[in-house]
Amino acid sequence: MFIDRVKVYVKGGDGGNGVVSFLREKYMPHGGPDGGDGGSGGSVVFVVDQGLRTLLDFKYRQHLKGPRGTHGQGKTRHGKKAKDLELNVPPGTMVYREDTGELIADLTEPGQRAVIARGGRGGRGNTRFATASRKVPKFAEKGEPGEELRVVLELKLLADVGLVGFPNAGKSTFLSRVSAAKPKIAAYPFTTITPNLGEVQVSPGKSFVLADIPGIIQGAHQGIGLGLRFLRHVERTRLLLFILDAACTEGRDPLEDFQALQKELELYSEELSRKPRVVVANKIDLPEGRSKLDDIKKGLPDSIRLFPVSAVTGEGIQQLLYFISDELDRLEEQERETISEAPPEEDKKIYRPRETPEPLTVVFDGEAYRVKGERIEKLVHMTDFNNEEAVERLQFIFHRMGLEDLLKKEGMKEGDLVRIGPMEFTFTEEGF
Repeated sequence: MFIDRVKVYVKGGDGGNGVVSFLREKYMPHGGPDGGDGGSGGSVVFVVDQGLRTLLDFKYRQHLKGPRGTHGQGKTRHGKKAKDLELNVPPGTMVYREDTGELIADLTEPGQRAVIARGGRGGRGNTRFATASRKVPKFAEKGEPGEELRVVLELKLLADVGLVGFPNAGKSTFLSRVSAAKPKIAAYPFTTITPNLGEVQVSPGKSFVLADIPGIIQGAHQGIGLGLRFLRHVERTRLLLFILDAACTEGRDPLEDFQALQKELELYSEELSRKPRVVVANKIDLPEGRSKLDDIKKGLPDSIRLFPVSAVTGEGIQQLLYFISDELDRLEEQERETISEAPPEEDKKIYRPRETPEPLTVVFDGEAYRVKGERIEKLVHMTDFNNEEAVERLQFIFHRMGLEDLLKKEGMKEGDLVRIGPMEFTFTEEGF
């Protein structure tokens, strides 16, 4: 089954908890704090696997969570960092945030890796909080929650050449003729309902990848027919091969088909309309196909090469493949010249830039005052509310951040409800 778009929930693993512990050994019955830190949680990482061609695995696994870091222990033994959750994706996978549409990663190279959801850091043990004025801290931090978000995975096939044409123009027959691919072929529209890839061997050591894109019809750029679902697969190709039914077996005019196809690609993307293209007049093994060649040639712009072929008999195929191979070499040389001007890549790993921390804000939702802010919400998550010292520390941080003054400015009164992350507090003049 070919799946090229899925939505998944990803969450980095939570950090392990720090521990409260004190050294208790012979001759040292009242030793100092020795609680270790928790280990960091594992991140969710996507890795490009060249052997994959679909996002099918994510269709049945839509909740992806990294493992949690282990908790700290006494004698300053720190918890172990959890392993990252690595998931294979096919080349050409693009990852977007579902809520904002922001592109997180564009994964094209084999072995390329992208950290999608970071694991949370481990909580600090009580050893970390010992100071000259607080020699025996009896609190520790809980692990930081892992980053969580919903993402959309979208696959754009990586191919050198994209076959474009109306249904029944002979694209699948052409692909089966020039490569080892075995697409479904039959005499009715939309036989091909998924893109097919085939490797074309031109000569020893010389080959290219050809993609048969499902039939495009008028209105495809608006999602009509197979429309938007497959138009994106031609975006990454270097060269477009327009397959026209020269024999008019479906009662359509090949030149009108060419104009309609060009229009659909242009309306979908201006970049597509600028891609190099070659026109193939297919079905010249039929008398009607051969007789229309002169008319087709006259109706095309002079800048576009026309190749008459028969995908059934193989006539004209080899000449076309040699031309495509030479044209791809020329385009690749142009790309190399462009890339050489850019700084070299040192690493294939992609770290999504951290977002600007959310500022501290207060919003009244009709029932309670909701306090939002990345730092303050993490502090609440990492506080052990069963530990009196830990709660006192949190209150001190609230005061230092100016939270009480901010709440009063927003009109908060004695006894009002405050929500921060998963916790609720009652506001008093003395503090929370």
